[in-house]
Amino acid sequence: MSSSKKHLLFYEPRTEGHHLGWMRFIADDLLSANFQLTIAADLRLGARERVEQNLAGLLGEVKLISAYDANGRRHLDGKARSVAHCLKTSGADHVLLGALDEIASDCWRKATFGFRPPPELRGRIGGIYHRPRILETSQWSLDRVLKISGFNRLLREGWFQQILSVDEFLVAELKKQNPTAPIYFLADACPSGYDGDTLAARKTLEIPADKKVFLFYGTGARRKGLHIAVEAMLQLPPESPAFLLCAGQQNPTGKTAAGIAQLIRQNRARLLDRYVSVEEEKMCFAASDAVLLPYLNHFGTSGVLSRAMSAGKPVIVSDEQLLGRLTREHKLGLAFPSGNVSALAQMLRQMTQLSVAETNQFAAAAQRYAQNYSRDAFRAALLRSLGVS
Repeated sequence: MSSSKKHLLFYEPRTEGHHLGWMRFIADDLLSANFQLTIAADLRLGARERVEQNLAGLLGEVKLISAYDANGRRHLDGKARSVAHCLKTSGADHVLLGALDEIASDCWRKATFGFRPPPELRGRIGGIYHRPRILETSQWSLDRVLKISGFNRLLREGWFQQILSVDEFLVAELKKQNPTAPIYFLADACPSGYDGDTLAARKTLEIPADKKVFLFYGTGARRKGLHIAVEAMLQLPPESPAFLLCAGQQNPTGKTAAGIAQLIRQNRARLLDRYVSVEEEKMCFAASDAVLLPYLNHFGTSGVLSRAMSAGKPVIVSDEQLLGRLTREHKLGLAFPSGNVSALAQMLRQMTQLSVAETNQFAAAAQRYAQNYSRDAFRAALLRSLGVS
């Protein structure tokens, strides 16, 4: 690699959820702009294979370093000092965090009381702030006041090269308040290849061809609402055409596991309770008629939404925060009161009864959204924040 290239460290110690997909996006985009790229990733046994699989075809152009020490823990404090350690190890000019959330609360709180991040990070750090709860002005708490004070202090002192947010509405508001702040909107890009052949995908995944398939995709954290989806399905009669496809490492327990088992016995559900490859992920979206996001107290957007839009499928979402607003304003699907099982069951019934015209309207809305929130838009925003036009 030429020493004249800008050298950037991408810090991404996680491999679940959207993290690997975004790592690939960013690696592709930075390499296309002639950056020298080092990635601090999870290179522990089991995780390394996923990282390398995700970066297939790029490993000759990217240097990997471990975000974890010999004991399997993140270096030093696991927060800002950990990032500084990796930046020094890499020799890079600048570090971009795949999730600024990893260190944000700790940095903001400490800065309020005069404690700064390691000095070598000043002016050399940036990141994607997925869930900036402290910037949500509708809620007040003492903790939020303390954090926002520290955030503003570090912003004034020029610690950040950029802060990227997936919430276009929030970015517009913040730029009005502080036009010179290095804050940018980064579209949660709709990746390609998710609009495959529905019948072929169902055959491969062993899903009945004549059902209305609702996809629940992702990790098993309770805040993702799998228990709500299962309870709503159980409220429908056994003869309903609704079919639940659960994919990803869910590890359901208790009542939720029993409910899924009951649905499977009734040929009303399929469970892929494991790591799902990218190709299998694409088949899951292709096989579905609609995608469920019954999240609880969720702040920010979701890669599941972007994939649903890429596949041209409507969504059913909890009507809260950004996901609810995006769904309503772009007419991407249906929204129900967060946590309301009966309301979700009614939405499932409604989706199973959609006319062809209604289905086509949702597909057209998804296509418009996917064009606006495209990979090209993602790349342009990322590079713009790094001073590349």
